[in-house]
Amino acid sequence: MKFLTQIARLLVALTFIFSGFVKLVDPLGSAYKFQDYFAADVLNLEFLSPYALPFAMVLILAEIILGVMLLAGFKSKLTIWSLLLLTLVFLFLTWYSAYYNKVTDCGCFGDAITLTPWETFYKNIVLIVLIIFLLFTIKHIKPLISKKFVTGVVFASLFFFLFILYYVLQHLPLIDFRAYAIGKNIPEGMIIPEGAQKDVYEDTWIYKVNDEDKEFTTEEKPWEIEGSTFVDRKTVLLEKGYEPPIHDFTMEREDVDFTEFLMQKEKLLLIVMHNLSKTDIELLPKLKDLSTKAMQEGFDVYAMSSSKEEDFLKIKEQFNLDFDLLFCDDITLKTMIRANPGIITLDKGTITGKWNANDADKVKL
Repeated sequence: MKFLTQIARLLVALTFIFSGFVKLVDPLGSAYKFQDYFAADVLNLEFLSPYALPFAMVLILAEIILGVMLLAGFKSKLTIWSLLLLTLVFLFLTWYSAYYNKVTDCGCFGDAITLTPWETFYKNIVLIVLIIFLLFTIKHIKPLISKKFVTGVVFASLFFFLFILYYVLQHLPLIDFRAYAIGKNIPEGMIIPEGAQKDVYEDTWIYKVNDEDKEFTTEEKPWEIEGSTFVDRKTVLLEKGYEPPIHDFTMEREDVDFTEFLMQKEKLLLIVMHNLSKTDIELLPKLKDLSTKAMQEGFDVYAMSSSKEEDFLKIKEQFNLDFDLLFCDDITLKTMIRANPGIITLDKGTITGKWNANDADKVKL
């Protein structure tokens, strides 16, 4: 029993440490996921959206520090009950996502490992079973060395994790698991391989037959029934087809798509401001200096945002910016870089550098 307890202890602790770490290096990703859950069509808690980042930070720290506490053997009873409560919350959220098909990627392992909602739900079931087992065998969970040493490790870990959180929020994620990481080529990431699996849909046709609405499959061809009248059609996705790593990426201006043209540029600098109403405009003077320098070095410079052109023109005039705006989807821009504003340099579509605007003076051109 002691051996099984230590195996369960190790599995649960490492799972929470890994889950917390991949979020710790990219806390904004978790904040965006909270915003998805708070949306009107999911949990309808939009009033909590402004607090998504604090929620994410608390969750991340709770996950990773509880994992460390379990591994070290610090306050075992408190740790295991806290892990059970946290996992029950995750279980409800993943069940809700899976059953109602609301948030298709719960983000439980950040962008490092993508699981479907049902896969995540079953993972949480396994974790709960292991945690309940640990509750019954808690007497076998002892500190790894001494209580004093374990206490020091836990508090030192907490301060270290807090420092990492602060650092990545001021700069960029320590590890970039996304399709827009440095070295990735955007046009290549948009390619759909020949023969790739396509989406499979099922249509249900509703036709009025003899003054009664009836449902038919496509194979039944209700339109061929004499006297039938079309009422409605319902389409359900049965099987998701191949989706390229990069999708919904556009570079548009006045309904003209410049994506293909700009992806051929050897020197392209993008200033990403996914939502101008949330952009830290105090950093724009630094970006003005950077854009001027970049243009002198032969770079094409553009801002990218999901906001309206008129909103950009106001700040362009206010800060005397010398670059124009390109439109792109908000989610895509938040995926590209975890900063608002953020800076990206490209060479023929390959990302060569990424910086938070806080580090505009460190950009290598």
